[in-house]
Amino acid sequence: MEKYSIAEVIEQAVRTEKLGYQFYTTMADRFREDIGLKKLFETLGAKELVHEKRFSELKEITGADEPEGWEEVSEYLRAIVESEFFLGKNKALPALEHVDSVENAVNFAMGFEKETLLYFHAVRDLVKEKDVVDEIINEEKSHLRWLSEFRENFKNQR
Repeated sequence: MEKYSIAEVIEQAVRTEKLGYQFYTTMADRFREDIGLKKLFETLGAKELVHEKRFSELKEITGADEPEGWEEVSEYLRAIVESEFFLGKNKALPALEHVDSVENAVNFAMGFEKETLLYFHAVRDLVKEKDVVDEIINEEKSHLRWLSEFRENFKNQR
């Protein structure tokens, strides 16, 4: 099995956060009439930006230089991440049209975050810098914890 470089993993993480931000801001706009949903998705989008910044900092900390031909590799990784998480039947962006309630939106967002988390767990096995990927995984877990707390609070308010 081919090994990924830590630069590739961090690039995937940054791209995932950028796309997550786009996804959540699209959802916030779609549900702008529902203040609760709008705020939920704006908060999630803001969290994606924080994680994107953190992952970019990881690249600097690890000294993960871009190898020769990186631009081509980066485009390839972008295509993988986009198809894995956001495009295609039953993926995040096309499935957006089926989200029509707070509960449904939170469950959908949790599924999206779980898919991202599973992806990075799989990638972890492909690099030697497992501690860096563990940090990415921990950031992704924080999304799930936040959503889970939000869901519980929402259920208790009903």
